[in-house]
Amino acid sequence: MKLYIYDHCPFCVKARIIFGLKHVPVTDVVLLNDDVETPTRMIGRKLVPILEHDGRFMGESMDIVAHIDAMDGKPVLTGPTRPEISQWISDEARAYTLMLPRFAAAPLPEFATTAARLYFIRNKEDMIGPFNAALADSAALCASTSRALARLSGLIQQPGAVNGTLSQDDIHLFAYLRGLTIVAGLEWPAPVWAYCRHMAQATGIPLLDNMAA
Repeated sequence: MKLYIYDHCPFCVKARIIFGLKHVPVTDVVLLNDDVETPTRMIGRKLVPILEHDGRFMGESMDIVAHIDAMDGKPVLTGPTRPEISQWISDEARAYTLMLPRFAAAPLPEFATTAARLYFIRNKEDMIGPFNAALADSAALCASTSRALARLSGLIQQPGAVNGTLSQDDIHLFAYLRGLTIVAGLEWPAPVWAYCRHMAQATGIPLLDNMAA
């Protein structure tokens, strides 16, 4: 199996998580961010992640998660979900204003060419505005996000599973938090950081704190 991804992409991280948790071998193929032709040829549009399996292509991160989790008849995502977790993630979507400019500046493989990096910057600035302005607001955004992480701390039941047993909440939450680790200056409560470290180890997906800015 091959999984076509961008390293920074939280949706790609969601698909990568299930392979790590299930110990299912897969080859990650990082596409350049401006490669429109490859994903369009596979699934008809520029979108990742894409799973290639037995000559077929599957898009949509949670479809891939469900497919891989069910393959052996022994699912690992058996725990309950909680509306508090999905609500927290939804409420904190504004923190992508912190993440996106830092992704754009990082030495990530999807930005191996100048053209690919500029493609990402143009598209994401259309979403959130100029990156320079976003970076200038970093102090206030970091303070707000740090307060949100403090609130999240009380929702984490175990380092190995936010609700005590692995569930889809872990797919969504770790994918989001992993992106946040590229932001320097955040205050990480011990339970949240322990969760990030545990999930990174359990899935084989490294955090981005080594390139935090």
